[in-house]
Formats: sequence, structure tokens, C-alpha cells
Amino acid sequence: MLNTSVNATSTRGPPLWYKYEVCAVAPYGFIFYYGVKVFNLVVGTPCNGLVIWQQATRKGDASTSDIFILNLAILDAYFCLMMPTELLNTLLLDDTHIWYLQKFAYGVKDTGVLFLVCISLDRYTAVVHPVLFTSIRDNKIRIGISVVVWAVIVAYALTKSILGSMSVNSVFSGVILFAFAVMVLCNISIIWVLRRSVAGKEVMHPAKKKALKMVLIILVIIVVNYLPPVLMPFAPYYSLVEFRCQISISVFSIMDLSCSIEPLLYVTKMNCVGARCCGCCVARRPHQVNV
Repeated sequence: MLNTSVNATSTRGPPLWYKYEVCAVAPYGFIFYYGVKVFNLVVGTPCNGLVIWQQATRKGDASTSDIFILNLAILDAYFCLMMPTELLNTLLLDDTHIWYLQKFAYGVKDTGVLFLVCISLDRYTAVVHPVLFTSIRDNKIRIGISVVVWAVIVAYALTKSILGSMSVNSVFSGVILFAFAVMVLCNISIIWVLRRSVAGKEVMHPAKKKALKMVLIILVIIVVNYLPPVLMPFAPYYSLVEFRCQISISVFSIMDLSCSIEPLLYVTKMNCVGARCCGCCVARRPHQVNV
């Protein structure tokens, strides 16, 4: 992610939130970047908190993907809550130790997409290979996978924090390309199977129709949030101003939006029941399979 550390005591040069002086002529990318940060704090934090609460209190109607969803919500909530720290350090403190912490948070967000890959693969297996899915429904398998993913995320984030962003640039590009390809292929395969299952029928079953609609929405979110980072390996073809001041800052901002969009999508699948304002929330899921 972008490291916006600058000298807070400088009385000359570009505004404090610019990393490069040349970016003073192209400020809009940075305005968008911090606008996304504020949006994530205001919207993403409570939405991720609601997802965490819903997952922690759920007693029935569990989905095999819930473990991955919970881990992703924890990761996104942590990243959203780092925004005040970043602003404070950028505008006032400029403390080196805090920048290490901030780069760690960037590293966590960079590789958090791996939990989305796990969710996509889990749903793909349930819909496309139901027999195999039945044999691997044990949540212990998913807990083990989550532990491995967290180990990869922490190792990447520590490397980025200690050695700097350049030390993991190639790894980041590889992770994004891999994750994007897997998620798109999985969701397209799910759509293909669901559409084929109703071929020749006049009306699609409501459960399948709901599942198809949700997968289409998820596919759009994947393309919108994670297609722009795929362009990052082509950095040498852009000028410094174009890449540092416009492209990279906008790409990371769009990717960061997933911290709010993902929990918002999940929250829209929930309906509150009971007389209380914040009563028990139950996820509306397809009746055919819990994915």
C-alpha cells in the first residue's frame, strides 16, 4: 500500500499528505484516497463489527464459509480502525515506529484477499462439486486453512513493515493476479452451473435465483475492486506523475473500498427480527445448500 510518510515539520514543499513533490500538481488522487479512508472508518467499521457480532452469536443455519467471512471481517475492521492513526501520524507526529505499524496494516490488507479466495473456492465446491463438498464439510478443515492463511498474511505484513514495500512488490502482484483469476473463474463456473440447471425450464427456483443474483453481485464487486490492482505490474509504462500521483493511489483506494463493500453486501443479506431495534439478525441463505 501507499506509504504517505512525510516530514510534518517542513514549512515548504507540497501539502503534508503528498509523498512526492510532483504530486502537488495532481492532488485529486490523494483527495480520493483519504475520502475512502474516512468512508471506511464511518461505514466499514460498524458494518464489519455487525458481521463479526452476527457470526459470533449465530447458533443455527451456519454456512461452511462463515469461518472465512468472520476472519475477513476481523481483518477489514482492523484496517478501517487504523485510519485515525494514519491521519494523526501523517499530519502531526511523523513517528517512524507508527509507520512500521501502518505498513503492517497495509500488508494485512494486501493479502486479505486470500480469504475471499477461500470463500469463492468453498462456494465453487458446494455448487459445482457437491459430492466432494459433502466429504469436506468438516469445519476443522476450514479452521486449519484459516490458520495457514493468517500465517501467510502475517509473514507478508511483517516483511513489508520491516523491509519496505519494494521487498514485496512482486509478491503482491502475484497474489493479486492469482486471487483475481481464481475468484473470477470460480464465480463464472457457479453462474454457469446454476444457469444450466434451469435450462429448458420457464421459471428458476427462487433459492437458485437468489443464489445466482448474489454470485453476480459478488462477481461485479470482485471485478471492480480487484481488477485495477492487476494493472500494477505495468508500472514501467507510466510516467512518475501518472503512476505515483494518479494510478497507484487510485488503485489502492478502490481496493481499500472492499473493506466497506464486502460487509455491506453481507449485511444486506441479513434481516432483523424481533421487537428490538437491534434484535437477532438471521442471514437469508439459499435453501438448497449452505455455502
